[in-house]
Amino acid sequence: MYAQNDNTDPTGLRGWWASPPRSGMQRIISPWEYRHRRAWAGVRIAGGSVAAVLGAVILSKAANAWAIFGAFLLAVAAANFSFAYWELTIARSKSA
Repeated sequence: MYAQNDNTDPTGLRGWWASPPRSGMQRIISPWEYRHRRAWAGVRIAGGSVAAVLGAVILSKAANAWAIFGAFLLAVAAANFSFAYWELTIARSKSA
């Protein structure tokens, strides 16, 4: 009765997640984000810029407890910039 309810169909969720074909660490990027790498890299750069500015302002004006939060924002900005750089290098290598 439920034998046809098998999720091995390539057009189902597994097929959607597997497309487009990618290898290695590129599989951690969701498929929708992978299809729009340059746009998402721009969003990450914008978010990283905002976090970097806020972190720098907080570090320059704040006391001890807030300085930890400012340093955390700078770390978030660095993570956003590095992930955006990675996405842009993937986009550049695939388009050539």
